[in-house]
Amino acid sequence: MPEESIEVTVEDLATARDAGAEVLDVRSPEEYAQGHVPGARNVPLEQLLRTPGEFPDGVRVVCQSGGRSLRAARALREAGVDAVSVSGGTAAWIESGRDTEGGAAR
Repeated sequence: MPEESIEVTVEDLATARDAGAEVLDVRSPEEYAQGHVPGARNVPLEQLLRTPGEFPDGVRVVCQSGGRSLRAARALREAGVDAVSVSGGTAAWIESGRDTEGGAAR
């Protein structure tokens, strides 16, 4: 896949999540507990990098601002998994006014 298709916006994430796409949050468990995209599954980056081929195609990957999720999406793609990173991460999700689970909403 072309490199430019590796990142999507929070709007794309919201649409895909509503349609049933799996969302992986690659932040630490502590960061995840402070607030995350509803329905996102916490798989810390280090864990994902050990077993990238175990995830389903179509997965959306999010972190705090987009750096770790981009690294994770690249690793998933190298393992043959169709994955994209959410540009701006959880911070952009919150800034867009969307709800979060866990922690205090900002």
